[in-house]
Amino acid sequence: MKRIQVLVIDDEKRFRENIVKILKKCGIDAECVGDGRSALQRTTEKEFDVLLLDMKMPGLTGEETLKEMRAANIKAEVLVLTGHASVSSALDMVELGACDYLLKPMDIAEMVKKIRLAGEKKLVRDGIHINEIEPVFWADNTAS
Repeated sequence: MKRIQVLVIDDEKRFRENIVKILKKCGIDAECVGDGRSALQRTTEKEFDVLLLDMKMPGLTGEETLKEMRAANIKAEVLVLTGHASVSSALDMVELGACDYLLKPMDIAEMVKKIRLAGEKKLVRDGIHINEIEPVFWADNTAS
């Protein structure tokens, strides 16, 4: 069975580490980095299915990071994170190739569902049959 691989990219250390813990409890392989440059480096070392990308970070912004990832032909599905209620900016990111966005603070069940859907989309596109993808469990421990 193939597990969904997620990279959390957020400059808030506590936030990104907590999200990784939650995702692992839900049956998702996850790791994190604190900025866009580190994300670009990590995505050249390992293939991820989903990237949770914060919009507002020091150094490379989420938008700049997404543009560089697309230029580098990184095929992961991107979910944009924003804590600034800037839905129009998040929608601009969708136009650049992000598949969806989440507003911080976010509902954990909604986050897990969006990650599951994005991960399944990426894996099926890569030729993995849906039945070969390990099930993801919601934060409340019910199968999704």
